[in-house]
Amino acid sequence: MNLQYLGYLNTPNLWLGNLVYNLQQLEVARQPATRFSETLPKNIRLGKRVEQFVFHHLKQLPQTTILCQNLQIQQERHTLGEMDALLLINNKPVHLEIIYKFYVYDAMGTNELDHWIGPNRKDSLVQKLDKLKNKQLPLLYHPETLKYLEKHNLKVDQIKQQVLFMAQLFVPYNQTLPNFKWINPACIRGYYLKKEELSQFKTCKFYLPTKANWLLEPHAQVAWLTHPACKELLTPILDNQTAPLIWIKHPNGEISKSFILWW
Repeated sequence: MNLQYLGYLNTPNLWLGNLVYNLQQLEVARQPATRFSETLPKNIRLGKRVEQFVFHHLKQLPQTTILCQNLQIQQERHTLGEMDALLLINNKPVHLEIIYKFYVYDAMGTNELDHWIGPNRKDSLVQKLDKLKNKQLPLLYHPETLKYLEKHNLKVDQIKQQVLFMAQLFVPYNQTLPNFKWINPACIRGYYLKKEELSQFKTCKFYLPTKANWLLEPHAQVAWLTHPACKELLTPILDNQTAPLIWIKHPNGEISKSFILWW
């Protein structure tokens, strides 16, 4: 669990400042003194797992107070939405939305933001940005939300909105890409392969981490698989139209992270 927490801490913000959609990134120090020792539900989704890491992290920062987290806004019996967190940072109120994504680079699209899509082609960066801008952040201004703000003596016009949008990005294997103007290049963590390209790595060893361990920095202390054994494990996953993340240990000892795409 602590290695997953360290993986979260080592993931940079996807952009700096408010370069993208005028959404202001929360910028916090990533070297807290404490370990993550809390217990999480066994089957908690990766996004929710990261939220708990963020909350633990923020609690260690002397300038930050969490007023509420995962605040569900309801109207009668209908849930309108959820606000990830209301904070005080240096005694100033902030509404924070937390996002952690894995994206691969697709050549399609007209601008730099269009290129980043989910490894299974089910989502994209632009879709998420639009949802943030048009649905999640406006929830702060819904009349039902005002009732919750009053409990904390908060005035909506004094609350700043920020995001903590982190990502691991994966680019095509052995291809040169243009320089990015908006996207933080430090988020590039590996490459992706089409399934037929895996044959170029027959002398390598492989490891398939669980989804929760996608957060981790690759390391050598795992049960490595041979190329045939890895291929046997990957075949039903890819046939199910799911793109797995794998670690590849090269003969020189270098370890890289890669998605294997089914499409």
